[in-house]
Amino acid sequence: MDNDFSKPQRESAFGIIIMGAHTLVKIVKASFFLFILAFVKMSGTSFIYLITGVLAILFISFIFAYLWYLKFTFFLDKEKQEFVVNKGIFNRDQVIIQLDKIQQVNINQNILQKIIGVYGLKIDTAGAHGEEVSIRAIDETTAYNLQAHLLNRKAIGGEQPEAVRENNLIEETPFLKISGLTLLKVGLTSNYGQSLALLAAFFYTVIYEGRQLLDAFKINRDEIQSTVTGMLTIVTVFILIACLLIVLLIINLVRTFYKYFELQIMQHKDALLLSSGLIAKKNTLISPNKVQVTKYSQNYFQKKMNMLNMSLRQAHFGQNKKGHEMQGNTLEIPGCNVTERDELLKMILSKAPLKGKTFIPDWRFLNLPIFFRLVLPVSIFLILAFNIPAVKPFIGAAFAYFITGVLMIYISYRRHRISVNQDFIIKTSGIWDISNEIIQPNKIQAITTFQYPWHKGVDVGHLSLHTAAGQIHFKYGNYTEIKQLVNYWLYQVEHDNKSWM
Repeated sequence: MDNDFSKPQRESAFGIIIMGAHTLVKIVKASFFLFILAFVKMSGTSFIYLITGVLAILFISFIFAYLWYLKFTFFLDKEKQEFVVNKGIFNRDQVIIQLDKIQQVNINQNILQKIIGVYGLKIDTAGAHGEEVSIRAIDETTAYNLQAHLLNRKAIGGEQPEAVRENNLIEETPFLKISGLTLLKVGLTSNYGQSLALLAAFFYTVIYEGRQLLDAFKINRDEIQSTVTGMLTIVTVFILIACLLIVLLIINLVRTFYKYFELQIMQHKDALLLSSGLIAKKNTLISPNKVQVTKYSQNYFQKKMNMLNMSLRQAHFGQNKKGHEMQGNTLEIPGCNVTERDELLKMILSKAPLKGKTFIPDWRFLNLPIFFRLVLPVSIFLILAFNIPAVKPFIGAAFAYFITGVLMIYISYRRHRISVNQDFIIKTSGIWDISNEIIQPNKIQAITTFQYPWHKGVDVGHLSLHTAAGQIHFKYGNYTEIKQLVNYWLYQVEHDNKSWM
C-alpha cells in the first residue's frame, strides 16, 4: 500500500475477508438460538432449505464486505491538519478528525488478522463514543507509519517520520514489562467485581436459553425443579459455593492473562507505547499530556506483594460516563511495583507527585450512609421479622450486616482525603482497594461547591473538580478551607500558560 497518506487510499484487499467474517459473526450471534431450534424441529427436506439460507447469508455477508471495501477510503489533509475517512455503502458518511484532537491510536491484531497477516487500526478521540474510526486491514508497515503520522502533526506529508523510517518505534527497549508471575498475582488479588458480573451474565444467559429449550422440547419444568430441589442439601450448597469461587478465580485469571499478557511500555520521544494481549494483540501510542487523571490503587494483599494497579484516564465528551463508555478512554496498567509507578508518573506528570497539605472530612460524613444504608433497611427488616415467623431466623444475619456496614463506612471515612500542593491534587479513597487519583490544576475545567442548608452553621460543604475525564469529589470538608482552595486553583488556572491537552 502506498504510504503517501495525502492521497485517498483503501484498506488491504484482505479487509473483505475481515469485514465479511465480522458481519457473519454478528448475524450468527443474533440468530444462533433460532438456528438450533430449526435444526432440531425441521424435517429432512426443510433442512436443505436451512443450509441454503445459511449459504445465502454467507454470500450476502461477503458481498456487503466487498462493497464496503470499495467505498472505504482514508487520507490526511496536510493543509487543514485533518484525517478524513469516507465510508458507507448506501448512505455515504465522511468522518473528519482534527489531528490535535486524537488521544490515542491503537494497532490491534485478532486471530483472523494474524492468520491473514494484516493489522487493525483504531483512532480514539474525546468524542461522544470514544472510538471514531476503525481500519480493519492494513499491513504492519502502513499501520505504524499511519500511527506516527496521526500523533505527529508535523509529519503528515509524503515524507515518513524519522522514527518510523528507522523502525525505532517497534524495536525500542521497554522500561516496564509485566511478567507472567506478576499477572498471576494480579489475577489472584484484583478485579473480582468484574469477573463476578461476567459470571452472573453467563448464568443468566444459560438459564434464559435453558428455559427456551425446555419450552421447545416440551419438557416439564416442575419435574426438573423438584429434582434440583431434592439434590440441594447443606453439604451440596457449600460444595456449590466452593465451585463458584473456583470458577470465579479461574475467570479472573483467564481475563487477566487474555488482556494483559506480555504487557510492556516503551517511551518514544514524547509518547508512550503500550503493548499487550494474548490472542488479540493491542498496541497503543498515547501522548502523556493528554492524560487527564492518573490513578493508582492497592489492596492489602497487593501491598504485601509490592505491586499496585495504575490507570490513565483521558478526555471524553459531554457528561460523566460510566462503565463500558469509559473503557476506551482509560488505559489499565496492572502489577507495577513502586519504582515502576514513580517512573511512569515522572513520564506523564514530569515529576513524581508528593502529597502536600491534607484536608480531611468532618465526622458528619458518616451520618447519611449509616442511616440510609444500614439503620433504615435493618429497621424495616426487623419490623418484618417480628411479624413474619419465616423471616425471624435471619435476624442474626441482619445484625451482622449492620456491624459490617458500620465498619466499612468508617473505613471509607478514614480513607477519604484530599492532598494539595502547588503542582498536584491527590484524592485518596477506598475501603479494600485504596486508590489515589492525581490531577494537575491546569487540567481542571470547572469547579463546583455546594452546602446543605443544615450544614451552614457547622461550616461543612462539598467540592467537585470537573476534568475532561470525569469528576473528583471531596465530601464534608471544612467549607471555609474549600473556598480558599477554589480561589487558589482559579488563580493558578488563570495565570498558568499550560494547556489542558
